Amino acid sequence: MDGKLTRFSVSMQDELVAQFDRLIGKRGYSSRSEAVRDLIRDALVQEKVAAPKGSVVGALTLVYSHETRELSDRLTELQHRAHGAIISSLHVHLDEHNCLEVIILKGKAAHVKRIADSLISMRGVKHGKMTLTSA
Repeated sequence: MDGKLTRFSVSMQDELVAQFDRLIGKRGYSSRSEAVRDLIRDALVQEKVAAPKGSVVGALTLVYSHETRELSDRLTELQHRAHGAIISSLHVHLDEHNCLEVIILKGKAAHVKRIADSLISMRGVKHGKMTLTSA
C-alpha cells in the first residue's frame, strides 16, 4: 500500500451504525475508519484463502485425549509425512488426560486444508480448528 488515503462515504441505517459502534468500542478501535479497513483486509484475505492454489499460512489447533490408543503416534506420523507443509508444532499437556497441539502449516490452500482435515478427523481428536491467512 502506498500510504495515500482515499475518502469515501457509506450510507446505512442508524441502528446498524449504532451496533457497529458498540462492536468497535468493545474491540478497542479508535475510529470507524480503522475498523472498516480491518473488515476489508479480512475480506481480501478470505478471498485469497478460498483460492485452492493460493499460498496460505495456517494455525491448526487440536485438542485430544492422549489416552486414545495410538493417536499420538498417528498424529506424529501424519505430520512427518507432511513435513514440507508443516513448519512448526507445539505440544501442551492441558491436564492428565488432554493435550493441545498447535501446528503451523504453509503451502497451497488445498494441500494445507487436506492435511488439516486429515488431522482433525482422526479418531480421538475432540476438537480441531484451522485458521488460515494469506502468505
